Amino acid sequence: MSGRGEAGTETALRKIHAARAQSAYDRAVAACGHAGVDRSAAELVPKTPTGRAAQALGLTARSLGALAASAPDPAADARCARNAAATAALAAQVAHSADSVGGDETGSETGLRALRAALAASQAAAAAAGGTAAGRDTSLNSAAGDAEELAVAAARAAGWYAVSCSTTRRTGPSASAPVSPP
Repeated sequence: MSGRGEAGTETALRKIHAARAQSAYDRAVAACGHAGVDRSAAELVPKTPTGRAAQALGLTARSLGALAASAPDPAADARCARNAAATAALAAQVAHSADSVGGDETGSETGLRALRAALAASQAAAAAAGGTAAGRDTSLNSAAGDAEELAVAAARAAGWYAVSCSTTRRTGPSASAPVSPP
């Protein structure tokens, strides 16, 4: 493959991974907001789920900032999306736990579905980032994108994500930069 073609492919892959990473980050922020997790709850050495979620939000925000400032690298870009999806899964655990404390069985059930979807999205993102063609496998990237879309829909159904998300893999990342950690 020529250098120009490879650069174009890497740029296209960057868009796919960046969109997934931003979407997962948006889900994490929304789920943390639903659970009442403030970024100021971040702990240097997290000892609580709330501290871990707040710390993960900050790390993911910095990672998205670094992604935007670097040259496309499919493996690194896919790892960023994987880490954002893991942050969203952690945030979903915190949100589900917060819902479960309230004793609302309906909310707990939809929250459990949202948690499972977040975990599936995290696993799909990990698969897309792994292997010998890290970040370049079309079918794994597509599966990760589909899983992210399902996780967004499940988070909305659970009431964790009331704001319309414009960061799916089909529409590309939002124009706004990630929110900086405190």
